[in-house]
Amino acid sequence: MPVNKTSKYRGSRTCGGGTHKNRRGAGNRGGRGRAGHRDHRFSHFLLAGKVHNGKHGFVSKTGVSVSVLDVGEIDQMVDALLQSGLASQEGDLITIDAADLGVEKVLGGGKVTRKMNISAEAFSERAKAKIEETGGQATSA
Repeated sequence: MPVNKTSKYRGSRTCGGGTHKNRRGAGNRGGRGRAGHRDHRFSHFLLAGKVHNGKHGFVSKTGVSVSVLDVGEIDQMVDALLQSGLASQEGDLITIDAADLGVEKVLGGGKVTRKMNISAEAFSERAKAKIEETGGQATSA
């Protein structure tokens, strides 16, 4: 007596599937790929060739986005800011208003090589320290 299906169908050509023509095409498995899968629960899985299963990452609890810029980037932009009139220079002191650049908070990334007075809504501690090391001022508006 056969114990399981594997041994039951040993030696049989079609393993209980009827004639050899019966289990032939993709119609037997419901189509090729995702054909006919109209259920909305699965449609978002393959957006842009990526698997989007569930939620990932962090979400801001406040929902407030703050525009930020590194103090090193401001230092690199000084020449362009002076030419466009968004910054002014008196001697070796450069005065910049971050609000004119659309920046709310200045962060401490990068190197500061010039003496700058920057006014913004907020500064990180590192940004303030770097600006003051070169003899400039960080003024909160």
